[in-house]
Amino acid sequence: MYPPHLLIPMREDLTSVGFEELTTADDVVNTMENAEGTMLVVVNSVCGCAAGAARPGVKAALAASPVKPDKMVTVFAGGDLEAVAKMREYLLPYPPSSPAIGIFKDGELVHFIERHHIEGRSAQMIAQHLEMALEEFCTPANA
Repeated sequence: MYPPHLLIPMREDLTSVGFEELTTADDVVNTMENAEGTMLVVVNSVCGCAAGAARPGVKAALAASPVKPDKMVTVFAGGDLEAVAKMREYLLPYPPSSPAIGIFKDGELVHFIERHHIEGRSAQMIAQHLEMALEEFCTPANA
């Protein structure tokens, strides 16, 4: 587990654009069991591909896309172990992966971007991928 003070800027990278942090297993259960509409889930991480591609790509996709998820949440691998373990149960059948990005619709996982889809790709490529997924699975913001 990483020292909490080192994770603050990486956490704020997503919370500053509207993500809610889920820091306990109970937070995850309460959020997932009451999920309605669309939800974007980011499994955040300290690794270089999270800093260089995943977080910037997510933020760019949200800024550029005309459609938005109803809710955005994040858990931090290496920081909130119980929350991440519980979220990974909802991300099955995919193996543990961080960073990772999922889209849920009415509580069902409908799209998942694993670490191996993030590594070696630019933030722009991640943004384009996520924009297409948002357009497919989320309703227009003004609808």
